[in-house]
Amino acid sequence: QVRLVESGGGLVQPGGSLRRSCAASGFTFSATDMRWYRQAPGKAREFVERITSSGETTIFSDSVKGRFTISKDNAKNTMALQMNDLRSEDTAMYSCNAGVFWGQGTQVTVSS
Repeated sequence: QVRLVESGGGLVQPGGSLRRSCAASGFTFSATDMRWYRQAPGKAREFVERITSSGETTIFSDSVKGRFTISKDNAKNTMALQMNDLRSEDTAMYSCNAGVFWGQGTQVTVSS
């Protein structure tokens, strides 16, 4: 059974940092491209960043360039999203993805 369990969301002040994690099981994590998506209230889901099975990363959201970093640890079957210099417009539900499988999603709220 495939499982993607997320952690690390919450409330943070503008300019602060958060680290999102996604723990995977039930599939060959090291051979799978992984992704982070987010969806802000009233907006379409946005593809944030991808890390391939070989560790190549691609940012798909211009607004997070230089601030967000994706990584994965194949030994621990985990993926992370380090989010720095957070802004109010980063407020959204963040979800990890492995193809057709999704994590439960966790809210990140950036507010003073």
